[in-house]
Amino acid sequence: MSDILILSEDQLRERVDLDLAAIDVVENAFATLAGGGVVMPPVLSMHMPDVNGELDVKTAYVPGLPGFAVKLSPGFFDNPSKGLPSTSGLMVLLSSETGRVSAVLLDNGYLTDVRTAAAGGVAARHLARADARRAAIFGAGLQARMQLRSLALVRPIEEAVIWARDHAKAQAMAEEMTTEGIRCRALADPAEAVAFADVIVTTTPASQPILQADWLRPGQHVTAMGSDQAGKNELDPHCLDRADLYVADRVSQTRLMGELRAALETGVLTDVDEIPELGNIITGSHPGRTSPEQITIADLTGTGVQDTAIATHALAAFSKDH
Repeated sequence: MSDILILSEDQLRERVDLDLAAIDVVENAFATLAGGGVVMPPVLSMHMPDVNGELDVKTAYVPGLPGFAVKLSPGFFDNPSKGLPSTSGLMVLLSSETGRVSAVLLDNGYLTDVRTAAAGGVAARHLARADARRAAIFGAGLQARMQLRSLALVRPIEEAVIWARDHAKAQAMAEEMTTEGIRCRALADPAEAVAFADVIVTTTPASQPILQADWLRPGQHVTAMGSDQAGKNELDPHCLDRADLYVADRVSQTRLMGELRAALETGVLTDVDEIPELGNIITGSHPGRTSPEQITIADLTGTGVQDTAIATHALAAFSKDH
């Protein structure tokens, strides 16, 4: 039996970056998903309300890739008070030929952070205006920072504003990101933040809308990242009705746990048959942005195909060692 490769978070951080290669890997995964043949079961989600915790299990078999990943992604939201991060987890990569375990990636959630940010980059690459230079980020956590970095890889972002419920955290993020070369400042008014931006990215665990439909203006793109559980909701449901183009990462997921869920529950939208997925935009089977004046929205809930893609990408970074 061949050895199982076990990689630590530190090892993975050394060789796997949020870069254009990671964005391309995730983009290709979405394109393959749109093409058919991918086996991606629904997310297994377990809630543990008495400990303010949850566990998500995601996986996907992607034809043509040498392996498939099974990811365990816990979120325990009282952890910061204990001096621990809210999220952690690991990925197990199995051979697509034999089903044998080939690698255990003890990434502590790092690869999920990368693939989530990369998906935001993919959405902006295909839906935001090519001349988008100003961004608004809602949220001031790790993913907020990574989404801004990813956005700057695919669009000529020169300036960004940060809004968060905790203004001090927004200010700290603005100072940090300014040192990375993007002029940033914190704003206390979310409507003002939206008015400033060509691209808005929401990265919060909000359960009530933080972005209102009447704030949006022609030409903007919104990527909603935070709603990955049935109780979460960042966008006023009327945003989806106001948009000229709404795109889901996976319609079957967004109707259960994304922004689409709230729009369906409130009756703002009633028909999901014509909703395109991000892979359809990438492959050209559905048009993306067709004019500079359109308002576009990408609803990203996180898919198993992204996990298999990033895990395979990570393992390839170590293949020359073995």
